[in-house]
Amino acid sequence: MSAHAAGLPAVFTDALKQAGIPLDHVAVVVQPLDAAAPVLSHNAEAALNPASVMKLVTSFAALNQLGPGYVWTTDVWANGTVEDGVLHGDLVIKGHGDPTLTLERMWLLQRELRARGVRHIRGNLVLDLSHFELLAIDPGAFDGEPFALYNAAPGALVANFSAMTLRLKPDGEQVLIVPDIALPGLTLTSRLVLTDGAECNGWKDALTPALPDPERLELVVSGRYARGCGEQAWSLSLFEPAATFDFVFRGLWAESGGTLTGATVAGRAPQSEPLLKFSSVPLTEALIRLNKYSNNLMTRNLFLTLGAEKEGAPATLEKGARAVRVVLTQRGVSTRKLVLENGAGLSRIERISADALNQLLRAAYNSPLFAEFQSALPIVASDGTLKRRFNGSPLSGNAHLKTGTLRDVSALAGYVYTVNGQRVSFVMLVNHANARRSEAAQRALLEWVHTTPHGLQPVVDRSPLGHTTPHGLLPLKAQEPVVDRSTSQEGIEKNPIGQAGAMPADEGASR
Repeated sequence: MSAHAAGLPAVFTDALKQAGIPLDHVAVVVQPLDAAAPVLSHNAEAALNPASVMKLVTSFAALNQLGPGYVWTTDVWANGTVEDGVLHGDLVIKGHGDPTLTLERMWLLQRELRARGVRHIRGNLVLDLSHFELLAIDPGAFDGEPFALYNAAPGALVANFSAMTLRLKPDGEQVLIVPDIALPGLTLTSRLVLTDGAECNGWKDALTPALPDPERLELVVSGRYARGCGEQAWSLSLFEPAATFDFVFRGLWAESGGTLTGATVAGRAPQSEPLLKFSSVPLTEALIRLNKYSNNLMTRNLFLTLGAEKEGAPATLEKGARAVRVVLTQRGVSTRKLVLENGAGLSRIERISADALNQLLRAAYNSPLFAEFQSALPIVASDGTLKRRFNGSPLSGNAHLKTGTLRDVSALAGYVYTVNGQRVSFVMLVNHANARRSEAAQRALLEWVHTTPHGLQPVVDRSPLGHTTPHGLLPLKAQEPVVDRSTSQEGIEKNPIGQAGAMPADEGASR
């Protein structure tokens, strides 16, 4: 073991050694929020890939720049005359990047449109995507999984997180594929072989979706499906955002008895006032969904929104990165090691130091918006991406942490509550081929933080470039009562998308 790691808890370093993860591939900062300096600081200045922990940076910037009550709008024009419920002309929709248009909210948008007298459209559906300016994105370029929800591209108009939910149903000797909503024009072809197996573990891994002919809208699903699986819901991102928006809009419109006779075309919105301005949920509610379920598409849209609101439309990634840096600098968070690509952590190049993340956590804590910031984070062993992690540990309910997972990356950052009620900022970043084996070490360090009094200890800087110099800690403030957070957290949505658009956390990457 290197000498500079001597101050780290032995239970933690032993777990890392057991996982085959060298200490120089790990960064740690632990600091009581009422203390002047960390109790642990190891590789704190190293620029590492944080995976989805980068969502903390984008979320912090958004709360500070946009405010907790910020809403996106989706504007709708009836470009023609409306008589007896019939629009004789085009329906024009301009998106501003609302990432919260679930199936339910799209239904509400259409309900408001019908309330304004439009029930049948005798014209085209015109989509204005000009609020975002993006290069073409290959959704499979990141890891070869083009239909994975976590790879869905951002867009000015996004419906249901660009997810299409299909239901697989054994029927006799075949497997039927039934969409949750009607998908006009899309052919679903099942080439699934139904087996008599009773076990259903890993059923998604046995399925292969394909769009074999780019000139034909046909989804072909091949593979094997066990009869014991019964009916299962399978969500995929099949098309670019505007095409998915088109499918969802038309499908829901038809389900409600509406007709739309024309084609879907790209265009620009009129300069006149829209017939309908449909607002999103507030930013605070969006951040809960974004962080607890580590939604990449929501974060990427938010990152672009920051740029557009700061520098004007059209939104670009460069504008988003500059907007984030401005906020961090204003709030005293170092950007020296910061590398931003899309703000979501779905990146091989994004970088930040553990020290900068700790500064951000402390700046958030000292902000009037701390309640909004912390409430968006997953609660250990309770919800979101941490619902099934560290179960049975005394940590249950006692830490709000953002997770981050990529190939060769495992990260956690947030707040831990100690047994005596003290709040502690916590950052642990692992960049190594064995990163996915680091959970035992994460648990060991988190439990050490949770059970150890941190108010009267000397602080030692354990970074490789630093000196072993003790620093005095400020004494604890008036001690808070012990808070029992082990019970279930009422009022936090377990599945904010709802059954119709049910979607798990972004699996397989950047969680």
